[in-house]
Amino acid sequence: MTATDPALTALAQGWCALSALHGRIEAHIERALQAKHDLSVREYSLLDVLSRQHEGEGGHLQMKQVADAVVLSQSATTRLVTRLEDRGLLERYLCPTDRRGIYTNVTPAGLRLLEEARPTNDAALREALDSAAQSPELAPLVRVVESLNVPA
Repeated sequence: MTATDPALTALAQGWCALSALHGRIEAHIERALQAKHDLSVREYSLLDVLSRQHEGEGGHLQMKQVADAVVLSQSATTRLVTRLEDRGLLERYLCPTDRRGIYTNVTPAGLRLLEEARPTNDAALREALDSAAQSPELAPLVRVVESLNVPA
């Protein structure tokens, strides 16, 4: 295969379309969350991921797992956790069975903000997908996203 191979060109065009869809959705949700809740998309995602943890064996995520879930480096995730902790939305504490481990939990204030922001996030997502569906190059991707049935 060469760089001018039609299959590679089509693949690159598909990747560009997927990247454009992601960018449009993320920017739309970002504006909505910032305007109504003073939250970034990454902050909302982090609160959402951490709110799904549970107590007990295997219930807490390691920082690498959290970083992977919010698509950030571990250092960027740590800075994000610190910012949300400073706002009183998260708290960290030592693992009771392994003093080297640090857990991060969403505080009651963080859970309230997350629940207030969830409808905004969902509405902005719907709006962004509806807008993108009007674009011929993005419409097939929107249909694929809408057809996904991913367990929470």
